[in-house]
Amino acid sequence: MNVIIQELSNDSQQIENVQDFLFKMIKMEFGYDYVPEWHQDIVNIEDFYVNPKRNNFFVAYIEETGEIIATIGIRAYDKDFPQFRHLYSKDTTSSIWRLFVDRRCRRCGMASKMFSIAENFAKQVNYNDIYLHTHKNLDGAIKFWTKMGFVVALDAEDELQTVHMDKQIQKLDISAQATDFRYAVKL
Repeated sequence: MNVIIQELSNDSQQIENVQDFLFKMIKMEFGYDYVPEWHQDIVNIEDFYVNPKRNNFFVAYIEETGEIIATIGIRAYDKDFPQFRHLYSKDTTSSIWRLFVDRRCRRCGMASKMFSIAENFAKQVNYNDIYLHTHKNLDGAIKFWTKMGFVVALDAEDELQTVHMDKQIQKLDISAQATDFRYAVKL
Protein backbone atom coordinates (compact mmCIF):
# COMPACT_ATOMS: atom_id res chain seq x y z
CA MET A 1 0.00 0.00 0.00
CA ASN A 2 1.26 3.46 -0.87
CA VAL A 3 0.54 6.38 1.44
CA ILE A 4 0.33 10.05 0.51
CA ILE A 5 0.60 12.71 3.21
CA GLN A 6 -0.76 16.12 2.25
CA GLU A 7 -1.59 19.43 3.84
CA LEU A 8 -5.32 19.86 4.35
CA SER A 9 -6.72 22.26 1.77
CA ASN A 10 -9.76 24.49 1.92
CA ASP A 11 -11.76 21.93 -0.11
CA SER A 12 -15.12 21.41 1.62
CA GLN A 13 -15.36 17.68 0.76
CA GLN A 14 -11.84 17.00 1.99
CA ILE A 15 -12.57 18.90 5.22
CA GLU A 16 -15.79 16.96 5.77
CA ASN A 17 -13.96 13.65 5.25
CA VAL A 18 -11.27 14.68 7.75
CA GLN A 19 -13.90 15.76 10.30
CA ASP A 20 -15.68 12.40 9.90
CA PHE A 21 -12.38 10.54 10.41
CA LEU A 22 -11.52 12.61 13.50
CA PHE A 23 -14.88 12.06 15.19
CA LYS A 24 -14.74 8.34 14.37
CA MET A 25 -11.30 8.11 15.97
CA ILE A 26 -12.38 10.14 19.03
CA LYS A 27 -15.35 7.82 19.53
CA MET A 28 -13.11 4.76 19.18
CA GLU A 29 -10.32 6.01 21.46
CA PHE A 30 -12.26 7.96 24.08
CA GLY A 31 -15.79 6.57 23.85
CA TYR A 32 -17.61 9.88 23.37
CA ASP A 33 -18.91 12.02 20.54
CA TYR A 34 -18.71 15.74 19.84
CA VAL A 35 -18.06 17.88 22.95
CA PRO A 36 -18.32 21.60 22.03
CA GLU A 37 -15.70 22.86 24.48
CA TRP A 38 -13.16 20.24 23.35
CA HIS A 39 -13.75 20.02 19.60
CA GLN A 40 -14.05 23.57 18.27
CA ASP A 41 -10.85 23.06 16.28
CA ILE A 42 -12.49 20.19 14.40
CA VAL A 43 -15.78 21.89 13.55
CA ASN A 44 -13.89 25.09 12.65
CA ILE A 45 -10.88 23.37 11.11
CA GLU A 46 -10.29 26.12 8.55
CA ASP A 47 -10.00 28.79 11.26
CA PHE A 48 -7.69 26.71 13.44
CA TYR A 49 -5.43 25.00 10.89
CA VAL A 50 -6.01 25.86 7.22
CA ASN A 51 -6.18 29.67 7.13
CA PRO A 52 -3.54 30.79 9.69
CA LYS A 53 -0.11 30.92 8.06
CA ARG A 54 1.76 29.39 11.02
CA ASN A 55 -0.72 26.54 11.52
CA ASN A 56 -1.25 23.40 9.45
CA PHE A 57 -3.04 20.08 9.32
CA PHE A 58 -1.62 17.00 7.61
CA VAL A 59 -3.62 14.05 6.35
CA ALA A 60 -2.36 10.61 5.29
CA TYR A 61 -4.31 8.79 2.59
CA ILE A 62 -4.04 5.37 1.02
CA GLU A 63 -3.02 6.34 -2.49
CA GLU A 64 -5.03 3.62 -4.21
CA THR A 65 -8.35 4.32 -2.43
CA GLY A 66 -8.11 7.85 -1.02
CA GLU A 67 -9.03 6.51 2.43
CA ILE A 68 -7.79 8.63 5.34
CA ILE A 69 -5.55 6.65 7.69
CA ALA A 70 -3.83 9.32 9.81
CA THR A 71 -3.97 12.98 10.79
CA ILE A 72 -2.01 15.54 12.78
CA GLY A 73 -2.58 19.23 13.41
CA ILE A 74 -0.08 21.84 14.49
CA ARG A 75 -0.98 25.35 15.55
CA ALA A 76 0.18 28.24 17.68
CA TYR A 77 -0.16 27.52 21.41
CA ASP A 78 -3.55 28.99 22.31
CA LYS A 79 -4.38 27.66 25.76
CA ASP A 80 -4.41 29.71 28.94
CA PHE A 81 -3.35 27.24 31.59
CA PRO A 82 -2.19 29.35 34.57
CA GLN A 83 0.68 26.97 35.33
CA PHE A 84 2.15 27.49 31.82
CA ARG A 85 1.78 31.27 31.35
CA HIS A 86 5.48 31.78 32.01
CA LEU A 87 6.54 28.93 29.69
CA TYR A 88 4.55 29.12 26.46
CA SER A 89 3.38 31.83 24.09
CA LYS A 90 1.61 31.80 20.75
CA ASP A 91 4.64 33.46 19.16
CA THR A 92 7.27 30.88 20.17
CA THR A 93 5.32 27.73 21.00
CA SER A 94 3.40 25.48 18.65
CA SER A 95 1.06 22.75 19.81
CA ILE A 96 0.25 19.31 18.45
CA TRP A 97 -3.38 18.27 18.08
CA ARG A 98 -5.36 15.39 16.63
CA LEU A 99 -2.65 12.82 15.95
CA PHE A 100 -4.71 9.78 15.06
CA VAL A 101 -3.69 6.68 13.15
CA ASP A 102 -6.19 4.08 11.95
CA ARG A 103 -5.74 0.92 14.04
CA ARG A 104 -4.93 -1.12 10.94
CA CYS A 105 -1.94 1.12 10.23
CA ARG A 106 -0.36 1.31 13.67
CA ARG A 107 3.08 0.03 14.61
CA CYS A 108 4.53 0.75 11.17
CA GLY A 109 6.00 4.22 11.77
CA MET A 110 3.01 6.24 10.56
CA ALA A 111 2.63 8.30 13.76
CA SER A 112 6.36 9.02 13.82
CA LYS A 113 6.27 10.14 10.19
CA MET A 114 3.24 12.37 10.80
CA PHE A 115 4.93 13.97 13.79
CA SER A 116 8.17 14.46 11.86
CA ILE A 117 6.32 16.36 9.14
CA ALA A 118 4.53 18.54 11.71
CA GLU A 119 7.77 19.23 13.59
CA ASN A 120 9.54 20.23 10.35
CA PHE A 121 6.67 22.59 9.57
CA ALA A 122 6.92 24.15 13.06
CA LYS A 123 10.65 24.67 12.57
CA GLN A 124 10.14 26.30 9.17
CA VAL A 125 7.63 28.81 10.56
CA ASN A 126 10.03 29.66 13.40
CA TYR A 127 8.49 28.12 16.48
CA ASN A 128 10.99 27.24 19.22
CA ASP A 129 8.97 24.67 21.17
CA ILE A 130 6.13 22.22 20.79
CA TYR A 131 3.50 21.62 23.47
CA LEU A 132 0.96 18.81 23.63
CA HIS A 133 -1.24 17.09 26.12
CA THR A 134 -2.09 13.42 26.12
CA HIS A 135 -3.65 10.94 28.49
CA LYS A 136 -2.08 8.15 30.54
CA ASN A 137 -4.94 5.82 29.67
CA LEU A 138 -4.14 5.96 25.92
CA ASP A 139 -2.18 2.84 25.15
CA GLY A 140 1.43 3.73 24.38
CA ALA A 141 0.91 7.52 24.26
CA ILE A 142 3.44 8.58 26.90
CA LYS A 143 6.01 6.11 25.57
CA PHE A 144 5.50 7.34 21.99
CA TRP A 145 5.82 11.03 22.82
CA THR A 146 8.87 10.40 25.01
CA LYS A 147 10.44 8.56 22.08
CA MET A 148 9.75 11.66 19.96
CA GLY A 149 11.78 13.74 22.43
CA PHE A 150 9.05 15.16 24.64
CA VAL A 151 9.35 15.49 28.40
CA VAL A 152 6.55 15.66 30.94
CA ALA A 153 5.92 19.27 31.96
CA LEU A 154 3.02 18.43 34.28
CA ASP A 155 0.99 15.37 35.24
CA ALA A 156 -2.37 16.98 35.98
CA GLU A 157 -3.51 13.95 38.00
CA ASP A 158 -7.08 14.66 36.93
CA GLU A 159 -9.99 12.38 36.05
CA LEU A 160 -9.00 12.46 32.35
CA GLN A 161 -5.44 11.37 33.26
CA THR A 162 -4.04 14.37 31.40
CA VAL A 163 -0.29 14.74 30.98
CA HIS A 164 1.19 17.96 29.54
CA MET A 165 4.43 17.54 27.60
CA ASP A 166 6.81 19.75 25.66
CA LYS A 167 9.84 19.64 23.46
CA GLN A 168 12.38 22.12 22.17
CA ILE A 169 12.51 22.04 18.37
CA GLN A 170 15.84 20.91 17.01
CA LYS A 171 17.23 23.47 14.61
CA LEU A 172 18.41 21.21 11.80
CA ASP A 173 18.82 22.33 8.20
CA ILE A 174 16.22 20.40 6.22
CA SER A 175 15.31 21.09 2.61
CA ALA A 176 12.17 23.06 1.88
CA GLN A 177 8.95 21.32 2.79
CA ALA A 178 6.95 19.71 0.02
CA THR A 179 3.18 19.66 0.15
CA ASP A 180 2.85 16.05 -1.02
CA PHE A 181 4.68 13.17 0.64
CA ARG A 182 4.63 9.58 -0.62
CA TYR A 183 5.61 6.55 1.41
CA ALA A 184 5.18 2.85 0.87
CA VAL A 185 3.74 1.11 3.90
CA LYS A 186 3.48 -2.64 4.18
CA LEU A 187 0.72 -3.92 6.43
